[in-house]
Amino acid sequence: MIDLFGADRPTLENYFLELEDKPFRAVQLVKWIHQRGEYDFAKMSDFPKTLRTQLSNDEIFQLPQIEKVVIDYDGVVKWLFRLHDDNIIETVFIPENNRGTLCISSQVGCYLDCRFCATALQGFNRNLASAEIIAQVWLARQQLSEISATEEWKNKRWNDLPLSSKVTNVVLMGMGEPLLNVKQVMPAVRLMLDDNAYGLSKRKVTISTAGIAPMMSSLPQECEASLALSLHSAIDSVRDILVPLNKKYDIKTLMSACWDYIKAHNHRRHILFEYVMLKGVNDDDKHVRALIRLLGDFPAKINLIPFNPYPKLPYQCSSMKTIHRFQDQLKKRDINTTIRKTRGNQIQAACGQLSGEVQDRTNRLTRLKTIEFA
Repeated sequence: MIDLFGADRPTLENYFLELEDKPFRAVQLVKWIHQRGEYDFAKMSDFPKTLRTQLSNDEIFQLPQIEKVVIDYDGVVKWLFRLHDDNIIETVFIPENNRGTLCISSQVGCYLDCRFCATALQGFNRNLASAEIIAQVWLARQQLSEISATEEWKNKRWNDLPLSSKVTNVVLMGMGEPLLNVKQVMPAVRLMLDDNAYGLSKRKVTISTAGIAPMMSSLPQECEASLALSLHSAIDSVRDILVPLNKKYDIKTLMSACWDYIKAHNHRRHILFEYVMLKGVNDDDKHVRALIRLLGDFPAKINLIPFNPYPKLPYQCSSMKTIHRFQDQLKKRDINTTIRKTRGNQIQAACGQLSGEVQDRTNRLTRLKTIEFA
């Protein structure tokens, strides 16, 4: 049975053809659900009554329940969404003056075990369905419409200017590894890019990966979204520890996949390299030289991320002096480098802090109790 809420337009066109109806119904349905925010089929007035009944019989999706909403002093909004199986995921909205970035989750927990990430501590339960992924965008837009009407929101500022309450950018950088859930992520991304749904620019929807090399290479054939790679070190021995997936797909393999992505876009795109700054781990001159050697003339943008602390994680953030020196050395080699402004850390909504509530199937927390961090 098809999940109508999370189905992209080509899937819906086939669905309506199977019902011996017209494929243009797909556009109508997408507009009702994702532009108008209506998923009560009885209210879809341009559908025949018999079709509305059929749609109601097929629809089984339950919207996630809003467990909690927290708004930080800087306007960052974090939602805890309870799913039908009582797992809880987290979604974050980061507003600025002229844009609003929604950070969404793709899995309940994460199968990977990146050492500096709060999600990794929670273990893994399952992949999110496409409907559960796109529902985060749907619900956030509904919620932001209400939140932005409050006096509290109207009084918040960013650089002394009012905050945007519009979702202009979506990043799959929340809980989970998107490229380990491709079959569900791609329909949701296609809806984000569809002019009849959310109409976001292909440069404003970003899929972030810890380095699933085969899917990085084939991503351009799946969708037009932008790509970000969680690199964190250009030295294999260090990245092996920080991102254990590196033992399967090492840095040389990752860069080959990155070039595949760039070539598929005829060298008209770049890749965002995310680099969390960890004191005494990956922030000295040796590491910046390795990063310069690795990237060379690659069309890259580097985003240096000050580490956001979380209980049980054994790392500290590099000093801002060290981070700026790291940035300066990269810029001297004409490598586009920015420092991410920490937002939402007071409500544990910053990068690397999302945890949710996961019914772990990996026994990761039990195993972590036997590990002593030096």
